[in-house]
Amino acid sequence: MTTIAAPNAVEINLSAAIAAVADNDPLILTTPASDDTQRDELPFGPFNPLAHRTFETGLREWVAEQTPLRLGYVEQLYTFGDRGRHKTAEDRDLHIVSVGYLALTRITDENREALRKSGARWRSWYSFLPWEDWRGGKPAMIDDTIRPALCQWAEQGNSHARMSRFRLAFGDDGIVWDEERVLERYELLYEAGLVSEAVRDGRADPPALTGNLGLPMSFDHRRILATAISRLRAKLKYRPVVFELMPPTFTLTALQETVEAISGRHLHKQNFRRLVEGTELVEPTGAEQTQARGRPAALYRFRHNVLEERSVAGLRVGGRG
Repeated sequence: MTTIAAPNAVEINLSAAIAAVADNDPLILTTPASDDTQRDELPFGPFNPLAHRTFETGLREWVAEQTPLRLGYVEQLYTFGDRGRHKTAEDRDLHIVSVGYLALTRITDENREALRKSGARWRSWYSFLPWEDWRGGKPAMIDDTIRPALCQWAEQGNSHARMSRFRLAFGDDGIVWDEERVLERYELLYEAGLVSEAVRDGRADPPALTGNLGLPMSFDHRRILATAISRLRAKLKYRPVVFELMPPTFTLTALQETVEAISGRHLHKQNFRRLVEGTELVEPTGAEQTQARGRPAALYRFRHNVLEERSVAGLRVGGRG
């Protein structure tokens, strides 16, 4: 009779990619590492079915315990359970399954000071995924570092298939850059052994291009972050989620800069304003904001009735301006 071994124990972790925008920079909330490394990590904690009625309830409780934030908009992203993506390639100890969430919030003076005291901090998400910021044009690292390294990797296997993946992911050889392919780009760099997580997980031998390709994160957290950015960039186009990141009143310039920060692309000012006016997502308040230079700028607010008028209400930003 064949004996079937008992499966390894599995722990479910709940991880939160909490995003905000400040000073035209898209930010992600990180907490001190839970081990002796200096890596950033996302707020997370285990799901306790005896204490948490749902995954989302557990997530909110863990975030409240680790940070002073009360989450508003929360959306489940994906379940991350690949073997070898947590600490070691062998993964013979407790196997971790992470349920990732995207959450949006606004930064205020009050929660900024409270976060500082808690040890949590806001970090630009482009410090972890620097090739994603195209606001100033194509990042030099793509041609200077990533392309040569991936070409070398492609020569070691199915070169045609690997180079095709590179062209699609990074917008090479006449293919248009697609800002939503954030996870595909990170996964390609991981598979090629070009990020430090691949070395840590035993998937690649050092040296990898760890110093050149963004800051590492603990566990699978950079992968969760890439998934969150992909989801948010896509969601901008059909849901008014950007207003979860805006103050109650704002200028159209501030709204454009927030959309640019998230999408990682520069937008033509007049085209953007025509887009906003056409979607009827905002309405003027009648007030103005004094500016250091030039005339005062009109203040707007999100028009909540749009959610009752149509199911698709987003900003379908076009090509680079």
